[in-house]
Amino acid sequence: MKGVRGGSRAGRIFSEDSSNLRGQKFGRLKGSEPMEEDFSVPYGRNNSPSKRERGPPIAMPQNGSPTNNDASSPFTKSPWSTHHVSIPTASEDNYTPNVLIGSLVREEGHIYSLAASGDLLYTGSDSKNIRVWKNQKEFSGFKSNSGLVKAIVIANEKIFTGHQDGKIRVWKISSKDASLHKRVGTLPTFKDYIKSSMKPSNYVEVRRHRNALWIRHFDAISSLSMSEDQKLLYSASWDKTFKVWRTSDFKCLESVIAHDDAVNSIVAGFDGLVFSGSADGTVKVWRRELQGKGTKHFFSQTLLKQECAVTAVTVSPDATVVYCGSSDGLINFWERQMQLAHGGILRGHKLAILCLVTAGSLVFSGSADMGICIWKRRESEHICLSMLTGHSGPVKCLAVERDAESLSDESRWILYSGSLDKSVKMWQISEQAPAMVPTSQQLHYPLDVQSAAAPNLLPHAPSFSSQGRISQKRQ
Repeated sequence: MKGVRGGSRAGRIFSEDSSNLRGQKFGRLKGSEPMEEDFSVPYGRNNSPSKRERGPPIAMPQNGSPTNNDASSPFTKSPWSTHHVSIPTASEDNYTPNVLIGSLVREEGHIYSLAASGDLLYTGSDSKNIRVWKNQKEFSGFKSNSGLVKAIVIANEKIFTGHQDGKIRVWKISSKDASLHKRVGTLPTFKDYIKSSMKPSNYVEVRRHRNALWIRHFDAISSLSMSEDQKLLYSASWDKTFKVWRTSDFKCLESVIAHDDAVNSIVAGFDGLVFSGSADGTVKVWRRELQGKGTKHFFSQTLLKQECAVTAVTVSPDATVVYCGSSDGLINFWERQMQLAHGGILRGHKLAILCLVTAGSLVFSGSADMGICIWKRRESEHICLSMLTGHSGPVKCLAVERDAESLSDESRWILYSGSLDKSVKMWQISEQAPAMVPTSQQLHYPLDVQSAAAPNLLPHAPSFSSQGRISQKRQ
């Protein structure tokens, strides 16, 4: 998401964001570091981070002491500490399906991106490192020497990372050692960059008195998305464009000037449609057409136009609903079966929505108010199952994977949340969790504003705390 100016000094809630929103939009983040040469150093068992990167271990347990699992970690003197809590069983009186099961904390940098694949979790931060976790234990890692990691997406054996320096880096797991990741490419490729630079027609005006090659983002990459067949990669940037890349040879097929301000989110949806959300307050729909070996994207329609910035866009797993989060803390949604007619608004956060992710019938929203709201869709209605609290900073990114230990008759998920408090938390989530009961201090649902019927509300989940109560100010 396009951030507000801010430094990395301790004590600030945001590193690249602050609570001052000019015109309810997020201002442009400017990197304070000079752009470095693009080379990457994968490190594993034989390559430990520098002393500057290591630092002392940080302990999350409230009733415990710091731990350092040097023997089990592939890194020498691992600076990460893992805190696991016992998971209640169904026989216990205080059983709730939605609970915190662990935390990963490091004084390394704010967490900006997450990606989960099977038993692996990839975490990206402003330290320029990508950490790899297996079964909630430190497993591996690799780094790039320029550009904090703002987006991660996994396609088969390749890992794509989007950076603040406008580059996309491609990594592959070593066939000889699963803990080693090798950089196999940078988008655009050096060959394509040199070839394109020879033709003046390949330059476009990006700012006054400044031209750049159309195949390269000249501002931070904010979001990455893969097409359903994983043949195309979409990258959104603060340079107001999104670009289309062929994953087989890393060639840039197309660059689309999509918005009047930074593009904060891009997602490849259904029926050849692509959805983009921007700081200009709009959500736009683009129709993809294949033309020979290339592509052409045509503007289809604008789903939303508002004053405040659109910060996140996602599509439900069954490809029936499109969701978007905004800097005003609201989530709008549109239904495919209604020809993308507006379905309603979900009201559950006090501050800006920073990330959205879906799984099964659930929608997860992370916010600058430090809470995570879990919504359950039942046909066209949505109910709030839980408000997860525990982070001490804005929730910047989310990732979700099916819980391999869930029962056959229960849809259960593992949710990972990354925050600007420099931690990643793991939550066990069940679609069978009871809904919260509104109190006098909470906003009543209609969560679907077009429905006057309130959902049936069951006893609230104990994972909800008073810190995450819904603001009364949003009417």
